[in-house]
Amino acid sequence: MTADVSNVVKNETACAGPSLAPPASTAEQHFATDHLLTNLRQRTISSGVVTAAAQGVQFFLNLAYIMVLARLLVPQDFGLVAMVTTIMGFLRIFQDAGLSTVTVQRQEITHAQVSNLFWVNLTVGSAITLLVAASAPVVAWFYREPRLTDITLVLSVTFLLASSAVQHVALLNRQMHFGVIAVIDVVSMLAGYLTGVGMALWKYGYWALVFANVVQVAIKLVLTWSFSRWRPRLPSRNSQTRHLLSFGANLTTGTLMYSLARGADNLLIGRFFGAAAVGLYSRGSILLMRPLQQFIIPINAVLIPALSRIQDQNDRYRRIFLEVIEAIALISFLFTGLFLALSYPLTLAVLGPKWEAAAVIFAGFTLAALAYPLTTASTWLFASQGRGKDWVLASSIASSLTLCSFLVGLPFGPVGVAISYSASCILIELPFVYYIAGRQGPVRRKDLWIGCLRHLPVWAVSCGTAWLAHTFLLDANPWMQLLLCSPVALLAGAAYIAVSTPSRRVAVNLFSTLRGLRNPA
Repeated sequence: MTADVSNVVKNETACAGPSLAPPASTAEQHFATDHLLTNLRQRTISSGVVTAAAQGVQFFLNLAYIMVLARLLVPQDFGLVAMVTTIMGFLRIFQDAGLSTVTVQRQEITHAQVSNLFWVNLTVGSAITLLVAASAPVVAWFYREPRLTDITLVLSVTFLLASSAVQHVALLNRQMHFGVIAVIDVVSMLAGYLTGVGMALWKYGYWALVFANVVQVAIKLVLTWSFSRWRPRLPSRNSQTRHLLSFGANLTTGTLMYSLARGADNLLIGRFFGAAAVGLYSRGSILLMRPLQQFIIPINAVLIPALSRIQDQNDRYRRIFLEVIEAIALISFLFTGLFLALSYPLTLAVLGPKWEAAAVIFAGFTLAALAYPLTTASTWLFASQGRGKDWVLASSIASSLTLCSFLVGLPFGPVGVAISYSASCILIELPFVYYIAGRQGPVRRKDLWIGCLRHLPVWAVSCGTAWLAHTFLLDANPWMQLLLCSPVALLAGAAYIAVSTPSRRVAVNLFSTLRGLRNPA
């Protein structure tokens, strides 16, 4: 992310490159990591390029898919599927159960241990599949929508399919095979999306969304098992797996609480306002939040291991983390200001004219987008410092605040929920998480707030300039508004960055890192 971060990763992490030589034995091939310590610089640069490129391809595939399906289907189709996937999302965390993280992060792990973890994942996935299938009539009764019974039954199989690939993906991550993982993710996504578009063209309605999901998960399972030659043994005793399960349970607890709260918005809107309202709300949310997640994922993948390796070097740890979070703040503020001012033409350009009502929802979520990357980045302090209890505490507080914000906004409909959630993220949730994150370790609360607020004017400049330019183009078509207003706002933001010493310093570090990626030698 910055020059200093690049140096840390170069010296202390190893990522798969194209010239990786496999270990001698089968066991070493899947579990040993010592061979990754050679040629650190090239491996690091290769992994960064591959991860970023894969996220970029997935972003554009997803954007194209959204644009096409939004024009072939109606909001109610999206709403019906979102009703089911919201409930399934509460259980989705259990198919992993934190056990993939265990496999990736353990310094030493055996074939027997990973095999036991595989069977645990498979057992949990099978149980959830049966539970979801059995609850299909209850889901339809809760939403008062009989079509949800069949949708729930079909989608329930995705738990079994996904859980069967958890440990294989974890072992690919452990060996830093990011190129293989990228191929699996992109090909499976493309297969699912082509299925969805084809079925939508053939007028299958909401079933296009359902089978796109199933096909994507199924293709990912087949490709993962094909690329990863590891095969599990039968379960065994005395393999010291219990403490691995305990660690996974701690990770799952914190994630589950927030997942339950975060999915309650679609649940409540679907129950009280119906499928069409959920369709509008879910599209407005995904249109913004999914790109944000794809922006954070590559940084998360590289930074947590790097920080974990230098957690005993306080000054270095603090400096690197603050450089990264300031870069995240600068980029997030620049683009979220632009998205807020241009929310109406952006929504119409991407989704089409029949989604006009989603524009206000999208605008509401742009405020939450100010806080989301910064809150997520602060949780990396918990992960890299081994602060499991603080992670659970922060998750419980964030979950409670999120749920309360949904309830406060619910009487005002989907727009009210989006705005109430955004206000809670900025005014309450972010301060609470910063309070907990900064009470231990080398990064203090003051550091977090300074790193965040010193770049806030970038948001004001970007938003204000885009809004002013937009007022002169109200009669133009949405694409023309975006093409003319976006460059003006970005140039204004860049001009401010150039004259602001803290923002300019962050930008210079970013460009230095990019040059390092282009010239790895």
